[in-house]
Amino acid sequence: MKLNLMTGDLMMTDLSVFRVNQGKKRNSLLLQLKKQYMIQLFVLCGIAFLVVFNYTPMFGILIAFKDYSITDGVSGMFTAPWNGFAHFLEFFNDHMFWVVVGNTLAISLLKILFTFPAPIILALVLNEITITPLKRFAQTVSYLPHFISWVIVAGIAGSFFSQTRGVVNEILLQMNIIENPLAILIEPQYFWGLAVGTEVWKATGWWSIIFLAAIAGVDPTLYEAAQMDGAGRLKRIWHITLPSIKGAIVVVLVLSIGNLLGGGIGGSNFEQSMLLGNVINSPRSEIIQTYAFRIAMVEGRFDYGAAITFIQSVVSVVLIFSSNHIMKRISGSSLF
Repeated sequence: MKLNLMTGDLMMTDLSVFRVNQGKKRNSLLLQLKKQYMIQLFVLCGIAFLVVFNYTPMFGILIAFKDYSITDGVSGMFTAPWNGFAHFLEFFNDHMFWVVVGNTLAISLLKILFTFPAPIILALVLNEITITPLKRFAQTVSYLPHFISWVIVAGIAGSFFSQTRGVVNEILLQMNIIENPLAILIEPQYFWGLAVGTEVWKATGWWSIIFLAAIAGVDPTLYEAAQMDGAGRLKRIWHITLPSIKGAIVVVLVLSIGNLLGGGIGGSNFEQSMLLGNVINSPRSEIIQTYAFRIAMVEGRFDYGAAITFIQSVVSVVLIFSSNHIMKRISGSSLF
């Protein structure tokens, strides 16, 4: 009987200690939040931004499964009649389906092929520069294009590749490489190269920041040991630097493959196709995003446009999980 009473006393003591500890943790958390109220306020603003502009618009995906008209207003998203997968089937049977899907895949694959290794190479080159002022200058120059909007980039491209006053055509003519100016901004066969080239110029410096940060975390003693063993600069890069930043490379590659229909590592293809595309080069410049935009904004078929973009989003999610699983099986590193 005493044992039961003692056990009961012990249990009550443990429960009281647990409550005291929980109270201390709660007070400690409240004190910490009070000290960081300004930082927490910024975090709440970020969360509010995501909720308002990223999650709330998701309700609009309902119109992809309905016969919606813009005249129905916001309430029409809920009151319009359901039509199931009619819009999705219509897109698969659309005469533009293979054109827009083919252009989207081709541009994105070319971007991954050329844009993905470019920031890795730039980061390796910048890391080997020992003169600090030169290294900072090179970093600044390579980062700047990222902050230039695609509207300005399209204007710069127009100045460089214009058929009448373009710098590129003038140089090629002066060097007798071509006899007549090239219509780079108009002819369809030049659009893919124009899109990929401008993307490499704009995105390489920015994405190299990730790889430079990963390289900065490599243990310097590994380089010292390799140098003592007679390893040259290229061997140190191949056997130490690249294996050490494998995790960062895998993460960027998975994100690039997941955004394959959107534009790969550089982001959306939409701005390039809208600003650099035209009626003449549309056989190569029309992609899923621009086609959905024209269907919705020009023809007023918001339900059909929503269905097209919804298909793209589903495929992107599948690509992210698939590429992450494959990378995990091959390299042992993954995004999640």
